[in-house]
Amino acid sequence: RASRDGHAQPQPAHPLMDVIVIGAGLAGLVTACEALDRGRTVRIVEQEGPQSIGGQAYWSFGGLLLVDSPEQRRLGIADSPGLARADWLASAGFDRDEDAWGRQWADAYLEFAHRELRPWLRELGVRLFPVVGHAERGARTPGGHGNTVPRFHIVWGTGPGLVAPFTRRLRDAVADGRASLSFRHRATRLLVEDGRVVGVAGDRLADDLTVRGEPSSRDVTGSFELRAESVVVATGGIGGELARVRELWPARLGAAPREAVRGVPLHVDGSGLAIANDAGARLVNGDRMWHYTEGIANWDPVWPQHGIRILPGPSSLWIDHRGHRLPSPNYPGFDTLTTLEHLRSVGAEHSWFVLTQSIVEKEFTLSGSEQNPDLTGRSIRRLAQRVLPGAPAPVQAFLDHGEDFVVAHSLTELLDGMQRLEDIDRAAVVAAIEERDAAVADPASTDPQAVEIRRAREYVGDRLVRTAAPHRILDERHWPLIAVRLRTLTRKTLGGIQTDLDARALGADGAPIPGLFAVGEAAGFGGGGVHGYRALEGTFLGGCLHTGRRAGRAV
Repeated sequence: RASRDGHAQPQPAHPLMDVIVIGAGLAGLVTACEALDRGRTVRIVEQEGPQSIGGQAYWSFGGLLLVDSPEQRRLGIADSPGLARADWLASAGFDRDEDAWGRQWADAYLEFAHRELRPWLRELGVRLFPVVGHAERGARTPGGHGNTVPRFHIVWGTGPGLVAPFTRRLRDAVADGRASLSFRHRATRLLVEDGRVVGVAGDRLADDLTVRGEPSSRDVTGSFELRAESVVVATGGIGGELARVRELWPARLGAAPREAVRGVPLHVDGSGLAIANDAGARLVNGDRMWHYTEGIANWDPVWPQHGIRILPGPSSLWIDHRGHRLPSPNYPGFDTLTTLEHLRSVGAEHSWFVLTQSIVEKEFTLSGSEQNPDLTGRSIRRLAQRVLPGAPAPVQAFLDHGEDFVVAHSLTELLDGMQRLEDIDRAAVVAAIEERDAAVADPASTDPQAVEIRRAREYVGDRLVRTAAPHRILDERHWPLIAVRLRTLTRKTLGGIQTDLDARALGADGAPIPGLFAVGEAAGFGGGGVHGYRALEGTFLGGCLHTGRRAGRAV
């Protein structure tokens, strides 16, 4: 409905709710459910349609960082809160005044991950895969980055399995009249009266039946104003807005990449950060980001420039755009940002994995619920097929159709295929392969990657499902040869709205803004930057659960 001057008019008034949550991703769902458990009434406002409930968590592999879990202990992993804290602080590198709240959130998360997270998930019916992964292994040096021990616990059911109990609880509350879902409502401003946030206003978008993740219509059919005692910003980060990523790209990581692929849909654009800032919330650490260097173009894309991340084991040779082997600790699965910084420092818009069929079968996992139908579908029969000869079906699909993959039956054929994709120094590639092969073939070699491959196989989880038996890339018994062109894949915002431990948004003076809260990625997963400069993996979904649980208990 439009007025005489052509402007859209607000829709009829909605019943007043106690809490409005802006965003239907995991952090928003958890906040809503926790608030409902306290007897609060809740309305969720979401710019996408109902098919997108769960947000980025739905697409995720379902990894959670837990500390000293039964799964770890059964595998002989000696973890502790003290060790986890030392790893976190060494990786985070907190060095700013703005990090005061981030440090407190880090300690709170580690306590949550040690004592509360697993029992709570079990109450909700969520189970964990028994093999714990060693993500972000980092450099094994005093004060180095990364996880000293395996801590990456995969939800049985991946992202959808983690989202499901919260969507069920929310829909039950809708049926009871205690909750309401306002889809296709795009928040454009917060309502502020006498210094207090009292609601949200924005555009009513046209209904759109596009599938989850596809760009949806931005046609405006009206406007809305909704009021509540508390408003929670749960709108995510900026990973889908490449221009914004490049604008905030920190000089310490070198020049921003020109050829990045998107790890999240277009609507992950940081708009919620802007409206919170307009209402007085303090945004901090915008230059801290988490983007991956193992990105490949999705052969079957859902959104524009849709990228998938390879979760690699340690055995592939990693070379830069010129063909030179990456230095330690820049090995597959070790140190995300150090590798990104190195590649940007040498001007590499892309890099390469060079490997064999034996390595791809054992060590290549693709990030995302849709790329792991066995885990997502909780199918033991399909999961058992991973130990059979041949690459997992989703990986094989990329080998067959992916624009970044070269499969060859001779070294010359491999080099020719790489050359067709990008200009390479063929001699440098051959030299890198030979250097890596000589190290792996020598059991006494002190080459850092060869040492790490042997060390990985000492852990039963890696030996069973993640690390191939050491072999030379030029050993024809393990062929065909494979090369994979890799690009930067955008993913997470590590900074955001600064919050206290009740998830209350803080203003420029450090005081809470009455009525305003923030959770998940929009809050830098707590305090405006719980990870500092670097994450340990498993803390993004974990951070959504943690911040949402705290906010839901406070609103």
